[in-house]
Amino acid sequence: MDAAAQASATAHAKSSTWVLVFIFCFLGLLIDGADLMLLSYSLNSLKTEFGLTNVEAGSLGSFTLAGMAIGGIYGGWACDRFGRVKTVVWSILLFSVGTAVLGLTHSYWEFALIRFLASLGIGALYVACNTLMSEYVPTRYRTTVLGTLQAGWSVGYIVATLLAGWILPNHGWRWLFYIAIIPVVLALVMQRFVPEPQAWINAQAERAKQTLAGIRSGSAQKRDSMYKQIFADPQSRRMFICWALTAGFLQFGYYGVNNWMPTYLESELGMNLKSMTSYMVGTYTAMILGKVLAGMAADRIGRRTVFAFGALGTAVFLPVIVLFQSQENILWMLIVFGFLYGIPYGVNATYMTESFEAKFRGSAVGGAYNIGRLGAAVAPAAIGFLASHGSIGVGFLVMGAAYFICGVIPAMFIRDKQFDPQKQ
Repeated sequence: MDAAAQASATAHAKSSTWVLVFIFCFLGLLIDGADLMLLSYSLNSLKTEFGLTNVEAGSLGSFTLAGMAIGGIYGGWACDRFGRVKTVVWSILLFSVGTAVLGLTHSYWEFALIRFLASLGIGALYVACNTLMSEYVPTRYRTTVLGTLQAGWSVGYIVATLLAGWILPNHGWRWLFYIAIIPVVLALVMQRFVPEPQAWINAQAERAKQTLAGIRSGSAQKRDSMYKQIFADPQSRRMFICWALTAGFLQFGYYGVNNWMPTYLESELGMNLKSMTSYMVGTYTAMILGKVLAGMAADRIGRRTVFAFGALGTAVFLPVIVLFQSQENILWMLIVFGFLYGIPYGVNATYMTESFEAKFRGSAVGGAYNIGRLGAAVAPAAIGFLASHGSIGVGFLVMGAAYFICGVIPAMFIRDKQFDPQKQ
């Protein structure tokens, strides 16, 4: 085979791998998003069966987010230590089996504990999928692809919404969780067909080379932890802190609203289950469009500009929904809101992964994003508290303030394209 033909064959192989990786990561995030929303749609049923207060119901979302935070931190470390693909596979296995077991629980504390353990996999999967995908996609259209990848979560929301509308009235909340065992098949197939990215292989080889050189010179020392390396470098330390704060306010707003929106529509706007699920499908469909268009726009006008626009736009529109909604206008309000609050997540993955070097990218992204998630863990319980002393709508106003701060921090302190994940 001549050089030109060999180059063409190599390019075709890389293209096929890229498509395969995208399909698996998209399906992974779809399952991740669906799993997360199953709890939201089950809250009213759980409150009735277990006799939960609003604060206890909200705390189930907080247990979920706390598990996701810890899982994401260790998932980022596992990405750097064991590989991106292996971490994706084990994450799917953990949350699929764990979520299915929820259908067997019979008390608040049983449910909370199992949900926490299953959520470790949900958090790890998000970091692993985004890190894996970013190292396969060329810079010129990375945000378009990763923005489309983030739409997998929103498609998962729609799948969960449709399943809830069908299963809850006919079979009850337990069967909604039993079906979560199905993604185990995806994990087994993925491990067989998806290779580790070259950037991770190169980073591992360089790390092994440095260790071997130290042994031969007789000066081998214990290798610094990933986080020690991150904080030893001033630029990485600054980016880590900025992203941890940004992620904290983003997720405080995002998961607080996401966890309570179905209940808000049912309890405070008086919608029945069928109407509520139809309205939520419209919201999540708009979110998909927002994520994809955000990715395309970010590749043309910059990650920072698009991220800040989406966060600040959401901050402005949440009070509009709470203060001016009515039966006549709530549908179009939810569609506009879905579009706006999908934008930051359409840009977030690329923006973050390009802020750190490959040698500790997984740990840095996983650590910063999921330290932020620990702060977000209080959001569902906080809205539950406000609902007990006022209304869910008051909680949404607080979420709007969080979105405002998460738009201001990157606009002022985080510049675009600091590192290329395919090279650095």
